Amino acid sequence: MKYFLIAGEASGDLHAANLIEALKQEDPTAQFSGLGGDKMVAAGCRLYQDYRHMAFMGIWAVLMNIGSVWRNFRIAEQALMDEKPDVLVLIDYPSFNLRMARFARKNLPQIRIVYYIPPKVWAWKTFRIHEICRLCDEVLGIFPFEESFYRRYGYTCRYVGNPTMDSIRKWRSTNSSPVHASAECTPHIAILPGSRRSEVKHCLPLMLEAARSFNDYPIVVAAAPGIDDDFYRSYLRGGETLTRNTYAAVATARAAIVNSGTATLETALLGCPQVAVYYVMLSKTLGFLRPLIFSIPFFTLVNIIADKEVIQEMVSYRFTVKEVRAELERLLNDEKYRSDMLAEYKRLNQTLGDTPAAVHAARRIVLLRK
Repeated sequence: MKYFLIAGEASGDLHAANLIEALKQEDPTAQFSGLGGDKMVAAGCRLYQDYRHMAFMGIWAVLMNIGSVWRNFRIAEQALMDEKPDVLVLIDYPSFNLRMARFARKNLPQIRIVYYIPPKVWAWKTFRIHEICRLCDEVLGIFPFEESFYRRYGYTCRYVGNPTMDSIRKWRSTNSSPVHASAECTPHIAILPGSRRSEVKHCLPLMLEAARSFNDYPIVVAAAPGIDDDFYRSYLRGGETLTRNTYAAVATARAAIVNSGTATLETALLGCPQVAVYYVMLSKTLGFLRPLIFSIPFFTLVNIIADKEVIQEMVSYRFTVKEVRAELERLLNDEKYRSDMLAEYKRLNQTLGDTPAAVHAARRIVLLRK
């Protein structure tokens, strides 16, 4: 069978590559093409466009690059018509992928469409759920609560496991005993300031200022792929460490300050007490608009999955040095507070389960053509 996969950012490239490897095991005749990145190419995918030419985040970035956006649509449409795949697999990246699903449904009526890692309609833009389920033959989610959410609207979404859980499990299997000579293995405060330059610029200075209040703990800052070391070092003082071994830095930290996103879930699964932060422009305005924009009470995946406040969310107007410092004090020194959080982390592990997401997803996808 021929599979066409579309991933529009680095995380999607990784998830797509893992899915390709799993599909090879389930379907030895499989052929792969699509839009994505180097990891997909390494897994055996013929690439029509690199995600680095597609990753425009936010309305302003899209408008500034509107020519490139339309060119990417044309490339993807022509590639689909040339390849005529049996299955189109969409991975996150909703605005682009929903357009491609509409195109495929209209021009290639025989194609089967799968959404693996669907948009977060449970958080905002809930109206998209109807289009997703109208266009797609299968929706494969990576959070357990997505099944009940879709069921509420009369649709089906299958939980196939969580890729972050898979990544942590794989890392643990090859890093059972950290190297004690490394800087990450001393008791320290880990800082994860985000994956984009704009996030680092707005978050890292406040995160560092809060952490510097605790002289007994060295500071280790985790760098993101695609951002050079010099960009971070302009914010650091002597003795503060920059690392690209994020999992080791978090797993051996006493506590962490984490920019909200998948990193909060990774930090929880690695067993590190944390406080989540997120910078929002015009933050007080967001406080008033939040109930109108978001359909859930929490921002972080840890709290959303648990359906309760496990970690503190210093989001928007709450993201201040004073508030982060106060929460960090509890994380470092209040043993009961720490143990309660770690107990919730264990329940989180149980909720996500041990099912390898890519393997389970591949089996569901192959079944579509049988």
